[in-house]
Amino acid sequence: MSARTTPAGWLARVLATWFGCGYSPKAPGTVGTLGTLPLCYLLSRQTTLVYWLVTFVVTALGVWASSRYAADAGEEDPQAVVIDETSGTLIAVGLALSGGLVPALLAVALFRLFDIWKPGPIDSVQSLPRGWGIMADDVLAGFAAGLVAEAVTPWLPRLS
Repeated sequence: MSARTTPAGWLARVLATWFGCGYSPKAPGTVGTLGTLPLCYLLSRQTTLVYWLVTFVVTALGVWASSRYAADAGEEDPQAVVIDETSGTLIAVGLALSGGLVPALLAVALFRLFDIWKPGPIDSVQSLPRGWGIMADDVLAGFAAGLVAEAVTPWLPRLS
């Protein structure tokens, strides 16, 4: 039985690719981000504690799943791994959600910008080993995006 066909290998592949979003032939990171939005919506209907607990669990599982998937694929940071985008999106939206829909959508757009551009420390943390490096840049990009979106919330339109 190969590593990919074991139950742990299968679970790592499903989570790392965020239920197949990472297999998109074009812009898998963006598809992974969009594939996270239904979870963001469902979590936004829960308490803040539940939102952040799920975000923490997804991030922790992301470190394991991305490490495992990368090892099985024999690559350092496979393009199909998008659970890092899932974590970053959850963080960005979670930080901006109290301002409503417009700041949350801005946080998603800023997350993609920071994830692609990788300014400053967002780029440097990619050198961490295995899944830590895969996840860390998106976690930082999520925090940066959410904090910027939250900071500009008073100047954004409020939708009811």
